[in-house]
Formats: sequence, C-alpha cells, structure tokens
Amino acid sequence: MPNETILVVDDEANIRDLARLYLEKDGYQVILAQDGAQALKLVKENELALMVLDLMLPEVDGWEVCRRVRAHSNLPILMLTARDDDIDKIVGLEMGADDYLTKPFNPRELVARVRAILRRTTSAASGHASDEARQIGSVTIDPKSREVMVGSSRVALRVKEFDLLLTLADHQNIVLSREQLLDLVWGYEFYGQTRTVDVHIAHLREKLGDGVTIETVWGMGYKLVTA
Repeated sequence: MPNETILVVDDEANIRDLARLYLEKDGYQVILAQDGAQALKLVKENELALMVLDLMLPEVDGWEVCRRVRAHSNLPILMLTARDDDIDKIVGLEMGADDYLTKPFNPRELVARVRAILRRTTSAASGHASDEARQIGSVTIDPKSREVMVGSSRVALRVKEFDLLLTLADHQNIVLSREQLLDLVWGYEFYGQTRTVDVHIAHLREKLGDGVTIETVWGMGYKLVTA
C-alpha cells in the first residue's frame, strides 16, 4: 500500500536497513528507531500505519514500548523476537502485538506479514464485510463502530480480537480449525504457528465472560455456540 508509513524499531543497524530496503521496494515509507525511547517519540510525532518492533531493545525494551503504545492506540504491531521460544511470543501477543516474526527472518516474509496485517486492518475499517450488527445472546457486535457490548457494558477489544470474534460470529455453530482462523483473520498462512489463535481465544473468553460460549473442539479447532 503505497505511501503508508512503517516504523521499524531495532538496535541492529543491519536489521533496520534490510527491513527498510525491502519495505521501500514494496512502496512503503519507512522511518527507523534504534531504541525504545526513540520509538515512543516517533509514534507520537508521526501518523503510522504499522510498527515493526524488536523485543530486545536498550533503555526501554519492546514489551514496555508495546504496553505504552497499547495504552492509547490500536497501531498494528509486528513483533520481532530473537528466540524461537513460545513464552516470548505469547507474552508479546498478550500485551497487544498483532503478529510476531522470529529472527533471523526472510525479508520477503517480513513484507508479507506487514502487507497481511494492513490488508486485514484496512478491510475491517472499510466495512468490506456486512455492516449489520450481530446479536448473540447478550453480546452485540457492531462492525461499523467496531464496538462490542455485553448487555449495557462496552468491552474494549484489540483489532485482532474483534476480527476473530466477528469471524466466529459469522460462522456460528461451525467448527473452524486454527489454520482456517489464521487465514480468515490474519489473512495468510502462519507457517504452522497456531498458538496465536489460542492466545486470542483466551483473551475473548476472559473479556466476554458468560456473554458468549466459544467451545474448544479437541483436535479440530473452535466454534462459537448459540442456543
């Protein structure tokens, strides 16, 4: 998507330069930060489409940057982790990252991940799906305002949490595999890493309480159950 601005945050100059090279070739504008403090400053000063954020940063680490940004913004965040440990990925996703990529990475995969996140965000914002509100038990899902109500109480959901709930709502009583949910919600093949679906399902269950029932169908996936 030409002219959209991506912030790449990494303390390694070669990583920053490689990411910029490939993202600019794909038509994005790119600005760079080498530490967490600089990243937070640039987030405030610029209109960004997405942030590529390394976890292991000097001064202010990536987890703290993510936490502070999420306190006031739904800016899409692609998290970079130097370790292939589930704990880093799970913690990052729980703090609000939209996706993760393990270093070292193929720069073409980085561009594909960025493109997919922005495609999903743009599609949701422009209302490509039906704009009609969904009512499921005590839960109301409004695609126009991207708001969710449980009874008379508004529930704050992150971008991917909302997209996941809407997808499940549009397939009520149908079992969707983790791979199908990744494709429908994240918009690309996730290279077999399905843990992100489990993390987001757990968030929805916690936030929605008894408002809806999302069942785990062992060995298959998940389904949103209605009476």
